[in-house]
Amino acid sequence: MVIRDQRLVRWAGMVVFVMMVVLGAGHYRTKAAQSGAGSEGNGQPFVIEYYYKAKWGHADEFLALFKKNHYPVLKKEMELGRMLKVSMAAPRYHTTEDGRWDFRVTIVFKNAAIANDDFDSAAMIKQLYPDQETYKKEEQRRFEILDAHWDLPIKNVDLDGR
Repeated sequence: MVIRDQRLVRWAGMVVFVMMVVLGAGHYRTKAAQSGAGSEGNGQPFVIEYYYKAKWGHADEFLALFKKNHYPVLKKEMELGRMLKVSMAAPRYHTTEDGRWDFRVTIVFKNAAIANDDFDSAAMIKQLYPDQETYKKEEQRRFEILDAHWDLPIKNVDLDGR
Protein backbone atom coordinates (compact mmCIF):
# COMPACT_ATOMS: atom_id res chain seq x y z
CA MET A 1 0.00 0.00 0.00
CA VAL A 2 2.84 2.40 0.74
CA ILE A 3 4.43 1.81 -2.68
CA ARG A 4 1.12 2.57 -4.33
CA ASP A 5 0.83 5.86 -2.44
CA GLN A 6 4.42 6.79 -3.33
CA ARG A 7 3.66 6.23 -7.01
CA LEU A 8 0.56 8.37 -6.69
CA VAL A 9 2.56 11.15 -5.01
CA ARG A 10 5.24 10.96 -7.74
CA TRP A 11 2.58 10.94 -10.47
CA ALA A 12 0.81 13.94 -8.93
CA GLY A 13 4.14 15.74 -8.61
CA MET A 14 4.90 15.10 -12.28
CA VAL A 15 1.45 16.37 -13.30
CA VAL A 16 1.96 19.56 -11.29
CA PHE A 17 5.43 20.02 -12.80
CA VAL A 18 4.15 19.57 -16.36
CA MET A 19 1.31 22.01 -15.72
CA MET A 20 3.78 24.58 -14.38
CA VAL A 21 5.97 24.15 -17.46
CA VAL A 22 3.03 24.45 -19.86
CA LEU A 23 1.57 27.47 -18.08
CA GLY A 24 4.98 29.07 -17.85
CA ALA A 25 5.63 28.50 -21.55
CA GLY A 26 2.27 30.04 -22.40
CA HIS A 27 3.04 33.03 -20.20
CA TYR A 28 6.48 33.41 -21.81
CA ARG A 29 4.99 33.18 -25.31
CA THR A 30 2.40 35.81 -24.45
CA LYS A 31 5.05 38.11 -22.98
CA ALA A 32 7.33 37.48 -25.97
CA ALA A 33 4.54 38.36 -28.38
CA GLN A 34 3.64 41.48 -26.41
CA SER A 35 7.24 42.60 -26.27
CA GLY A 36 7.97 41.59 -29.85
CA ALA A 37 9.86 38.36 -29.00
CA GLY A 38 12.99 39.72 -27.43
CA SER A 39 15.57 41.52 -29.51
CA GLU A 40 13.33 41.46 -32.58
CA GLY A 41 10.77 43.58 -30.70
CA ASN A 42 11.94 46.80 -32.31
CA GLY A 43 9.28 46.60 -35.01
CA GLN A 44 11.63 45.02 -37.52
CA PRO A 45 10.42 42.31 -39.92
CA PHE A 46 10.32 38.82 -38.40
CA VAL A 47 11.13 35.78 -40.56
CA ILE A 48 9.90 32.21 -40.14
CA GLU A 49 10.78 29.32 -42.43
CA TYR A 50 8.26 26.48 -42.73
CA TYR A 51 9.63 23.14 -43.93
CA TYR A 52 7.50 20.41 -45.52
CA LYS A 53 8.63 16.85 -46.18
CA ALA A 54 6.09 14.96 -48.30
CA LYS A 55 5.80 11.21 -48.44
CA TRP A 56 7.69 9.82 -51.42
CA GLY A 57 5.77 10.43 -54.64
CA HIS A 58 3.41 13.04 -53.15
CA ALA A 59 5.39 16.27 -53.46
CA ASP A 60 3.50 17.41 -56.57
CA GLU A 61 0.14 16.72 -54.91
CA PHE A 62 1.22 18.64 -51.82
CA LEU A 63 2.32 21.60 -53.94
CA ALA A 64 -0.96 21.65 -55.89
CA LEU A 65 -2.99 21.64 -52.66
CA PHE A 66 -0.75 24.28 -51.09
CA LYS A 67 -1.17 26.59 -54.09
CA LYS A 68 -4.92 26.01 -54.22
CA ASN A 69 -5.85 26.26 -50.54
CA HIS A 70 -3.09 27.84 -48.48
CA TYR A 71 -1.25 30.31 -50.69
CA PRO A 72 -4.38 32.43 -51.31
CA VAL A 73 -4.81 32.76 -47.52
CA LEU A 74 -1.20 33.91 -47.19
CA LYS A 75 -1.70 36.40 -50.04
CA LYS A 76 -4.74 37.82 -48.22
CA GLU A 77 -2.62 38.25 -45.10
CA MET A 78 -0.08 40.15 -47.22
CA GLU A 79 -2.91 42.39 -48.48
CA LEU A 80 -3.85 43.05 -44.84
CA GLY A 81 -0.24 44.10 -44.15
CA ARG A 82 0.46 41.30 -41.67
CA MET A 83 3.07 39.75 -43.95
CA LEU A 84 5.56 41.53 -46.16
CA LYS A 85 6.62 38.59 -48.33
CA VAL A 86 5.88 34.90 -48.90
CA SER A 87 8.18 32.74 -50.98
CA MET A 88 8.74 29.04 -51.58
CA ALA A 89 11.91 27.13 -52.43
CA ALA A 90 12.64 23.52 -53.24
CA PRO A 91 16.04 21.84 -53.17
CA ARG A 92 17.66 21.47 -56.57
CA TYR A 93 19.27 18.14 -55.64
CA HIS A 94 18.50 15.45 -53.09
CA THR A 95 19.93 14.92 -49.62
CA THR A 96 19.96 12.02 -47.22
CA GLU A 97 16.51 10.92 -46.09
CA ASP A 98 16.98 12.17 -42.54
CA GLY A 99 17.75 15.69 -43.78
CA ARG A 100 15.32 15.71 -46.71
CA TRP A 101 12.68 18.38 -47.15
CA ASP A 102 10.66 19.10 -50.26
CA PHE A 103 9.52 22.69 -49.78
CA ARG A 104 10.60 25.64 -47.66
CA VAL A 105 8.11 28.46 -47.34
CA THR A 106 9.63 31.68 -46.03
CA ILE A 107 7.27 34.23 -44.54
CA VAL A 108 8.46 37.71 -43.63
CA PHE A 109 6.03 39.07 -41.06
CA LYS A 110 5.69 42.81 -40.45
CA ASN A 111 7.11 42.25 -36.95
CA ALA A 112 7.47 39.60 -34.23
CA ALA A 113 4.28 40.61 -32.42
CA ILE A 114 2.20 39.95 -35.54
CA ALA A 115 4.01 36.66 -36.17
CA ASN A 116 3.07 35.50 -32.67
CA ASP A 117 -0.43 36.91 -32.29
CA ASP A 118 -3.59 34.82 -32.28
CA PHE A 119 -4.89 36.00 -35.65
CA ASP A 120 -8.08 34.14 -36.55
CA SER A 121 -8.27 33.53 -40.29
CA ALA A 122 -11.55 31.58 -40.14
CA ALA A 123 -13.74 34.34 -41.62
CA MET A 124 -11.22 35.00 -44.38
CA ILE A 125 -11.06 31.27 -45.22
CA LYS A 126 -14.86 31.03 -45.37
CA GLN A 127 -14.91 33.98 -47.74
CA LEU A 128 -12.19 32.50 -49.97
CA TYR A 129 -13.62 28.96 -49.88
CA PRO A 130 -17.43 28.92 -49.65
CA ASP A 131 -17.37 25.12 -50.14
CA GLN A 132 -15.95 24.47 -46.68
CA GLU A 133 -16.42 20.71 -46.92
CA THR A 134 -14.12 20.45 -49.94
CA TYR A 135 -11.64 22.91 -48.44
CA LYS A 136 -11.41 20.94 -45.18
CA LYS A 137 -10.99 17.61 -47.00
CA GLU A 138 -8.22 19.02 -49.19
CA GLU A 139 -6.43 20.62 -46.25
CA GLN A 140 -6.66 17.35 -44.35
CA ARG A 141 -5.20 15.57 -47.37
CA ARG A 142 -2.39 18.13 -47.62
CA PHE A 143 -1.26 17.20 -44.13
CA GLU A 144 -1.94 13.45 -44.50
CA ILE A 145 0.66 13.23 -47.27
CA LEU A 146 3.37 14.83 -45.13
CA ASP A 147 6.07 12.84 -43.38
CA ALA A 148 7.22 15.91 -41.45
CA HIS A 149 6.63 19.62 -41.01
CA TRP A 150 8.54 22.08 -38.86
CA ASP A 151 8.70 25.84 -38.33
CA LEU A 152 11.96 27.69 -37.80
CA PRO A 153 12.05 31.36 -36.74
CA ILE A 154 15.13 32.99 -38.24
CA LYS A 155 17.26 35.77 -36.78
CA ASN A 156 19.90 37.81 -38.52
CA VAL A 157 23.46 37.46 -37.31
CA ASP A 158 25.55 40.61 -37.46
CA LEU A 159 28.91 39.38 -38.75
CA ASP A 160 30.53 42.82 -38.49
CA GLY A 161 29.30 43.57 -34.95
CA ARG A 162 30.70 42.30 -31.69
